[in-house]
Amino acid sequence: MKRVPTERELRKQPDFAIFFAVLILAGFGLVMVFSASYITSLESRGDAFFFLRRQAFWILVGFMGMFFTSGISYWKWRKLAPALLILNFLLLLMVFIPGLGIKVNEARRWIGVGGFQIQPAEFTKMALIIFSAAFLSKKSIRMDNFWNSSFIPLFVTGLSFLLILGQPDLGTGLAIVAVVGMIIFAAGIPFKQLFYLAITSFPVILYLALSEDYRMKRIFSFLDPWADPLDTGYHIIQSLYALGPGGLFGVGLGRSRQKLYYLPEPQNDFIFAIIGEELGFLGAVTIMLLFFILFWRGFKTSLMAPDTFGSLLAAGITGMITIQALINIGVVTGSIPVTGINLPFISAGGSSIFFSMCLIGILMNISRYIRS
Repeated sequence: MKRVPTERELRKQPDFAIFFAVLILAGFGLVMVFSASYITSLESRGDAFFFLRRQAFWILVGFMGMFFTSGISYWKWRKLAPALLILNFLLLLMVFIPGLGIKVNEARRWIGVGGFQIQPAEFTKMALIIFSAAFLSKKSIRMDNFWNSSFIPLFVTGLSFLLILGQPDLGTGLAIVAVVGMIIFAAGIPFKQLFYLAITSFPVILYLALSEDYRMKRIFSFLDPWADPLDTGYHIIQSLYALGPGGLFGVGLGRSRQKLYYLPEPQNDFIFAIIGEELGFLGAVTIMLLFFILFWRGFKTSLMAPDTFGSLLAAGITGMITIQALINIGVVTGSIPVTGINLPFISAGGSSIFFSMCLIGILMNISRYIRS
């Protein structure tokens, strides 16, 4: 009788293309965060290396998280999915508790104790990807029965979305909804159901976009940013002013003008504009190529995964990184309205880097079991 191979025997080397793409992006981000922030950081904080040290710390912690999750068989996350979902809701609710929730610029998106802060919405991405993949990969699930299949992950995603919207953070909420939608699509939702979901979702998205004055102004400023260059169109215009002079090779590393108080917080959401200005078209294309490599290898891992759970999990992780990169680059280039989505592995941040790298570790673990 032929012996069934053990899990250890089935395990191969991880896809190192994924690892090296993230390593280069993180290294790129470390250099560019310092370049974008050292002058303003020196003047505002008296420490030119403040953001560099913080970014280096979170990259180190992120790689530790990546190595940890890459060493855990991805099947174990399936059992943890309910606990992760409960923890997700607890963290999102803690944002609104006085003393725990931290309010910055009229937004309450962080929780903190002492000097430690975390953005729960970043954990939400991880929790919902794992839960949706785990639920939709059950053998008892039939995708033609909407209420017993797609409805459940959409329902928990909707609850999370409402809590994130209350922070408020519409951009992150919509990105999470889009990724869960991708997982449902990959799970095989019938086209008829998909069509009905799209039809019913459009009025809701339209209402959310137009229900607040600042969101409506962002949409109109996207259509014509020069109509209000000092207010709603300011970010887009300053971003384009950064990209324009970059040319093919850029003005030179560290020589950006737009980071000198023209582009607010250049080390965060608009860091791609500084890359385009200092490193030019070639630098910007290099970043996009690295993200394309991540998408390509992640998509291959999803297609070649040994089971449905691994396939949906890889699709969700790949989709989340890709959607965030596309939205960020789209905002910086004036292709879509301004929204607060950072550039994965590159923008200054803590929670985003850590949880994104943990997800990449899971993706690398799935790649160890792909079919030859």
